[in-house]
Amino acid sequence: MSVVIDILLLGLMGITAIAAIRMKNLFAAVMLTGIYSLLSALWFLILDAADVSFTEAAVGAGFSTVLMLSTLTLTRSAEKPSRHSPILPLFVVVVTGAILVYATLDMPGFADPEAPIHTHVAPHYIEKSEAEIGVPNIVTSVLASYRGFDTLGETTVIFTAGVGVLLLLGIGRRREDGDE
Repeated sequence: MSVVIDILLLGLMGITAIAAIRMKNLFAAVMLTGIYSLLSALWFLILDAADVSFTEAAVGAGFSTVLMLSTLTLTRSAEKPSRHSPILPLFVVVVTGAILVYATLDMPGFADPEAPIHTHVAPHYIEKSEAEIGVPNIVTSVLASYRGFDTLGETTVIFTAGVGVLLLLGIGRRREDGDE
């Protein structure tokens, strides 16, 4: 039964992604990306990654959808017709996808108990995180201390993107005020 749900969910994600790409109405495309994010959050939940699922639901389906809808109020509701052939971008996407798939061939199998993460890293975190960090929750010790710089980097990227969007929206309004 689990495999059927997985296949159904991945199929829905694929259909939603293709529909969002082909959509000419930008409002409908934004709604489809929000639906895709919710399906992705459900997928992460099925994979027992509840923290990633909550983040995807909040950021992907929530904040990003609101931000894109806000941006649509400043733009047109339909996509401009393309003057270029889609062959080169399609080629770049296919080559990049092939490289990424090739890169995964060297990875250990899913849930392989002999994978390096299960034989070296995870036991160290489980056995020594409370003594080394002083926090009884292993997930908190990993995110806040062992991977602290990674978490700081992710936070910095999100903050920088938000400031960039605010600056772009502010610069556009100043030009309009100055033109009058």
